[in-house]
Amino acid sequence: MQVVAREFTLTLSRATLPSGRAIVELVNFGEDAHDLRLQQSGGGAVYAWATDQPGGVEDKLVKLAPGRYVLWCSLAGHRALGMVATLRVVRRRS
Repeated sequence: MQVVAREFTLTLSRATLPSGRAIVELVNFGEDAHDLRLQQSGGGAVYAWATDQPGGVEDKLVKLAPGRYVLWCSLAGHRALGMVATLRVVRRRS
């Protein structure tokens, strides 16, 4: 799944993923630096991507259980300006 960061939005290439392992790619198409955090709603581990400068790309392999996840840019004020998104992870079919 790709997450595109721009001032001041996060756009997901998919709103739903199957549970299990997934590659999440942060792409910074903005003019400012951005990073990414991903956490299951209700708490738990926080996956963190480094701060990318404009044009930067960073992939991370994550393992996601079924549920809702919040993604956001953790740089000062960016989340409050709208850099937040929701991902739904559904149980993988056998």
